[in-house]
Amino acid sequence: MSIVIVISLGIFSQWLAWRIQWPSIVIMSVAGLLIGPIIGLINPQEALGDLYSPIISLAVALILFEGSTSLDVRELKGISKSVSRIVTIGTFIAWISGSLAAHFIAGLSLEIAFIIGGLFVVTGPTVIIPLLRQAKLTSRVSSVLKWEGIIVDPIGPLLALFAYEIIKITSLESFSYHDFIPFFGDALLAVIVGIVIGIIVSFLAGKGWFPEYLKSPITFCFVLICFTIGESIMHETGMLAVTVMGLTLARTKKYVHSISGITHFMENISVMLTSTVFILLTASLTRETILEIFTWPILAFVLVMLFVVRPLSIWVSTIGTEMTVKERTLVGWIAPRGIVALTVSGYFAGLLLEDGYPNATVLTSLTLALVFITVCAHGFSIGPIAKKLGLANTESTGVVMVGASSFSIALAKHLKEMGTPVLITDTSNSRLDEANRLGIATYNGEILSEQSEFDIDMTPYDIILSMTGDAAYNALVCQSYIPEFGYKNIFALPNKTQKAQDNEIPHSIKANLLFGKEDTFTELNKKINIGYTIKNFEIHEKKTVQKDELSINGSPLCIKKKNGNIVFVTFKEKLNLDVGDQLIALVLKE
Repeated sequence: MSIVIVISLGIFSQWLAWRIQWPSIVIMSVAGLLIGPIIGLINPQEALGDLYSPIISLAVALILFEGSTSLDVRELKGISKSVSRIVTIGTFIAWISGSLAAHFIAGLSLEIAFIIGGLFVVTGPTVIIPLLRQAKLTSRVSSVLKWEGIIVDPIGPLLALFAYEIIKITSLESFSYHDFIPFFGDALLAVIVGIVIGIIVSFLAGKGWFPEYLKSPITFCFVLICFTIGESIMHETGMLAVTVMGLTLARTKKYVHSISGITHFMENISVMLTSTVFILLTASLTRETILEIFTWPILAFVLVMLFVVRPLSIWVSTIGTEMTVKERTLVGWIAPRGIVALTVSGYFAGLLLEDGYPNATVLTSLTLALVFITVCAHGFSIGPIAKKLGLANTESTGVVMVGASSFSIALAKHLKEMGTPVLITDTSNSRLDEANRLGIATYNGEILSEQSEFDIDMTPYDIILSMTGDAAYNALVCQSYIPEFGYKNIFALPNKTQKAQDNEIPHSIKANLLFGKEDTFTELNKKINIGYTIKNFEIHEKKTVQKDELSINGSPLCIKKKNGNIVFVTFKEKLNLDVGDQLIALVLKE
């Protein structure tokens, strides 16, 4: 019962967040607190017993792996200096200043402060990726935050572990700096394990040793094996090993081409694990831990971390880099903490209590306060602040049109004049000449190539129309972009060979075929070339009508809703119109 409640509540929390446009992490945290310490419905830690910690650790490993495989060095074009400075100098400044804040403000002993200060440098993909998905930031800022979150995530626990090792070694009557060699040796060994396993998986997949239906499960198992070997070498180095494994696979071109489908599988697993683990952690907290948050030392510490430590580390580390003042301001504010901070702080709290540090009991409350407050503060503010700074898309629904033709350029010009962001892509530069002359945004290249992901900023666009004269290519484009745009936002233009009777077209694809059955690629371009024009018709009453009932003497193309969104007309016969909408149609010029 506990397992079903946790998994279901986690996924439905994500769905609710999507529906009401709230940060998903906030909804998940509140849901976990409600069913756990507040209502007392379940306590996952008690229900799962000895499986509780391993399940969370393995889930974090898979989330980190998925995040690291999504990284590509081509994203660093123009921001490599910023990212390298942030994950080195910025992390060090955050560690030192955060540790001093924990000591002087939260009242922790200096030893414990440096342990927890190292842990609090992490942000991580579990909290950053959902925020980036929601906020639609520009590609530069998004890449900086994503790279920082994934690279620093395993570094934080290692810093905390390093501080703990220092405490243990320096407390001995006779110690030598040589005593630190095993620590660095184990960390290096974990890195080697990640590289070796990543190369092995890439090589075997590239040679075709894995059948297609087993590629995802086998890779999944290798991730767990890599994490376990890393943890066997030294506690908390498992996260380092799987991150390096993911980076190794991301850098290997064989991986991209031979098992590209694994990325979608891992992304789906990651979404489920993120929501599940957040519910597990928050539902397992006690009421005493929650009440302890509302003390002045803890609240003051969180405020200093928000308004002093984070901005200081970013502004100092990015001096003289490519980032603008606005970009540094936004990155200096956004630093939500998540799963890694909660799980690892509990581990260190237990160790320190065993070693005779009684004030280590406050670590869980301190971590929970930082996690919950930063998640809420950054989750609700990232969108408005990014828009205020001009670092997020504030325009209405944007449209990508694949294929430059007379019709697509005419439609793009009309939508652009109405304030809708439009991008036309084509492999032929000559076919794009007219669009360039009209000031329409264009991309000369293959939209299906991997390179296009780094050449095109897709942030402003929500809809993709594949409108070439090749039906098979149109279908391939739509299929390729379903994961990014969603099934409801991809459309294909039929060509002449696709004309069919209504009962010959599967109902499932009618909503994805553009316009009407007579409006083929050839016919639409022919009409534009002989003098047809695109015109707006104001809607003055709310109604649902059949397409053949419209008195426009032309072909309806799309509806611009009064909120600015664009709804394209498809093979479905009924149109839902509202007062204030504009029906856009292709009609004969008067």
